[in-house]
Amino acid sequence: MKILLALLFILIGSPQINSEKIVWNENIQLSWEDFRGKPIRSGNFAAVTSSGISFRYSYSIKNEKIDVKYSVESFFTPENSWYVPERVTPHILKHEQAHFDITELHARMLRKNLDGKKFSKRVKSEIESIYQQVEQKRRAMQNKFDTESDHSRNIEKEASWQKFIAQQLAYYESWK
Repeated sequence: MKILLALLFILIGSPQINSEKIVWNENIQLSWEDFRGKPIRSGNFAAVTSSGISFRYSYSIKNEKIDVKYSVESFFTPENSWYVPERVTPHILKHEQAHFDITELHARMLRKNLDGKKFSKRVKSEIESIYQQVEQKRRAMQNKFDTESDHSRNIEKEASWQKFIAQQLAYYESWK
C-alpha cells in the first residue's frame, strides 16, 4: 500500500502561495529594496522582517518499510516586510538580516531532526510534532533576540547575538 502526502507549512503569517519569496542564501544579504510592505509609521519599530519556513514531505509504506522524503526552505516575504526610510540604518538592516538568519537556523534544525529519524506508521503526526517543536523554539528565539537586543538598540547584546547566530549556523552547517 502506498500513501503519498504533500504538505506545505508556512510559519509566519499567512502569505499568499503566489507571493514572492526570497529563499535564504548564505551569499546574499537582505537590502532595504527587499522590504516592500507598507510601513507602519506610527509604531515603535523602524523595520519588520517577515520570514518563515516552507516544508513539504511525502512518504510511502511498502512491505513495512517507511520511506520519507522532505524539502525544507527558509524564506523572506518582501510584501510583508517593511521599513521606515528615515528611521533605519545599516545597523538595523543587520538586525533584520539576523531575524532571517534565525529562521534559516531553525530550518537547519528541522532538517537535522528529520534526518535519519526512524518513523513509525504514524509518520504524519510524528513529522507535525517535530515541526511544531522547532517552530516553537524559532518563535521563542526570535522574541528573545528582540528582547535582549532591545530591537537592536542594545549594541553590546546585539553584537553578542550576531556572534551566537553565526556560530549556530556554522554548527548546523551539515543541514544547510
